[in-house]
Amino acid sequence: MTDSKRFGGKVTLVTGGAGNIGLATAQRLAASGSAIALLDLAGDKLDEAVRTVAAVGVTARGYGCDVTDAAGVQAVVDRVAADFGQIDFLFNNAGYQGAFAPVQDYPVEDFARVMTINVCGAFHVLRAVSRHMVARKFGRIVNTASMAGVGGPPNMAAYGASKFAIIGLTQTASKDLAPYNIRVNAISPAFMGPGFMWERQVELQAKVGSQYFSTDPKVVAEQMINSVPMRRYGDIREIPGVVEFLLGDDSSYMTGVNLPIAGGIL
Repeated sequence: MTDSKRFGGKVTLVTGGAGNIGLATAQRLAASGSAIALLDLAGDKLDEAVRTVAAVGVTARGYGCDVTDAAGVQAVVDRVAADFGQIDFLFNNAGYQGAFAPVQDYPVEDFARVMTINVCGAFHVLRAVSRHMVARKFGRIVNTASMAGVGGPPNMAAYGASKFAIIGLTQTASKDLAPYNIRVNAISPAFMGPGFMWERQVELQAKVGSQYFSTDPKVVAEQMINSVPMRRYGDIREIPGVVEFLLGDDSSYMTGVNLPIAGGIL
């Protein structure tokens, strides 16, 4: 349940705002009263996401943005701050899962792409937004990491490395920004489903043919679920409440923390 006045007068910037996690979280924060700026690659999907969030009853705007372009990110973030007057919260969520292959065969180009989107992109956004927050001496930031960045998964060298980096970036940024009343935390979802990301991971792990998973996608799905103490994958709708907690005052003495959303996986 949300409090429609909890974030009244606040402005949240969400990257990857047209994706499942970004949009679900934007809706949750909008229901708590926050105005929303959605950043994603321009297109019909972003336009539809803006309409969906605006239907909650708050101001919502979309901004086409490629997070790998540092100058472009700074320009878009400056425009958001000008349009809304401030940026209070950042959900730094844009990302790319990458290929599935053992490290000795992992495609070099894809490794670079994953790191550029997931690490450099997250840094570009964090840097640009934090500049505005530092000037106001207030801000709350949540980065999307992953349990892949807690225990390195097989056949996902780039994604795992990128999410380990996000957790490290979160810890360092939390120290750098603490003097300015800015808190920086991270979330680490594990298996989430149903949907494209779950099906893609199951299918591609099966295709690798490693000792860790069957070559049958149905069996891979069972193996993954059986590795979760709660014996199920998470629902996307179980993520936004954790983000809201980290942005809100109930977590006022928490910074540099990575919270697993993982059904008991440690």
